[in-house]
Amino acid sequence: MNNIETINLIYLALLFFLIALIYSSAGFGGGSSYLAILALFSFPFYWIPKIALICNIIVVTGGFIIFYRQGFFSFKRVLPFATSSIPFAYLGGSIIVSKNIFLIILSISLILVSMRLLFMNEKNQQTLKNNFSLALSVVTGSVIGFFSGMIGIGGGIFLSPFLFLMNWGHAKEIAATSSFFILVNSVSGLSGQIIKHELTKDFLNMGFKLLPLPAAVFLGGQAGSRLGAYKLKPEKIRIVTGIIILIVALRLIVKIIEEGIL
Repeated sequence: MNNIETINLIYLALLFFLIALIYSSAGFGGGSSYLAILALFSFPFYWIPKIALICNIIVVTGGFIIFYRQGFFSFKRVLPFATSSIPFAYLGGSIIVSKNIFLIILSISLILVSMRLLFMNEKNQQTLKNNFSLALSVVTGSVIGFFSGMIGIGGGIFLSPFLFLMNWGHAKEIAATSSFFILVNSVSGLSGQIIKHELTKDFLNMGFKLLPLPAAVFLGGQAGSRLGAYKLKPEKIRIVTGIIILIVALRLIVKIIEEGIL
């Protein structure tokens, strides 16, 4: 669907609202699924990361504030991840990636992340590892930041499973950390994307037509973050998130095969 005018914005906005609602419950922004859905709707691929990152920023900003007010966030513990990820997210975002490579990397990433989320062992998460080394934090933040900036996501959806695996903290602490990590990486990655492809007049004009999307993710993010912080268990939402990511990844693979990319 190459003509953006023909897109049913109500349907698209509803999808974005649901994604923001579910992802924000676990501290995520939903960037990976925004990317996949926009790709399925055949948006110009150089617009897709920008739109997804803008929606990410809207969702996780509200989510971070809510989790922070509930006392689930520690600047001291997250600082090594965040500070190392910012320059690498910018670097990754500034790298020009072809449409074919972009879609293939995105598909593989979504599948790997969904498997990690779905089959994470919760039984071994009782003893927290408070002695998480500074070196490991810096390396982890750098790698995730670079890869996330390159494909246009905040990276929290990669960081969160890693922190769960390493017993870094409790579920809501990890959700709060993921929100902040996604926020700083999304801002940095968006800066790199803008450097790579300037905000053209066509993109800015289209932005006004797509205003229902940021409005939808704002509402979904506010609702989901409050559910995650006050009522729902993020580890349960994680399973739902993993299923959704897998479904979107499989649909994207079908699109890749149909277009003869593989």
